[in-house]
Amino acid sequence: MIHEIISLYDLTGEACRPWAEAGHTCFAYDIQHPHAEEWRMEWFPSGGSIHYIHADLHDPETFAALLEEFGDGDTLTTFGMAFPVCTDMAVSGAGHFAKKAIADPEFQAKAVARAVMCADFFEALGVPYFIENPVSVLATKWRKPDYSFHPYEYGGYISDDAAQHPRWPEYIAPFDAYPKKTCLWTGGGFIMPDKMPVTVADGYATQHLKLGGKSQRTKDIRSATPRGFAIAVFAANNWDAST
Repeated sequence: MIHEIISLYDLTGEACRPWAEAGHTCFAYDIQHPHAEEWRMEWFPSGGSIHYIHADLHDPETFAALLEEFGDGDTLTTFGMAFPVCTDMAVSGAGHFAKKAIADPEFQAKAVARAVMCADFFEALGVPYFIENPVSVLATKWRKPDYSFHPYEYGGYISDDAAQHPRWPEYIAPFDAYPKKTCLWTGGGFIMPDKMPVTVADGYATQHLKLGGKSQRTKDIRSATPRGFAIAVFAANNWDAST
């Protein structure tokens, strides 16, 4: 039986990395990944891997296809996670909601439905999972989050030799030492990991002052999965450790 991890709306694969390093096969789906003929795969000495797969997760047919693929009984999906696009839901962008509603009165309902679609998919697979978003209207238009955290609260899981962010060290503080309230909607027996905080200055994260503008790159950096939290989630929910 093959154990597989599914991560939705995942560009960087950082949420999958601890699982792949432990030997699991991981699938990171996002519309920004190349199409099928150019799929990128990352292999690890443990035998684990991350497959970066192009997918339009706004389309319900995509989820129908994924459910058919992963619910066939030939594989055992062990864990699920999703990071749905927060642009139309995060309260930090509330000043733009009225203008967006003029263009599309259903813009927010559609965004919420996409997040719920992720949860429904994982529920159908019967796996532990979390849906991640910043403080957003999901709390009022879907349900209140089960947990919340700041990246620095899990920075202690990052080793000293990996303190610097491997992809964006100029924007993301070493050891994820920055505040950003992040909410989780969970299910399937998800275990919230114990915190291991690092010291951080009071107030809003100054690193985000470097990330103005509306470019896709800026959005990707701001929404990057905190590495310490990813490691902690694996440690608490790893299938091998729980058996």
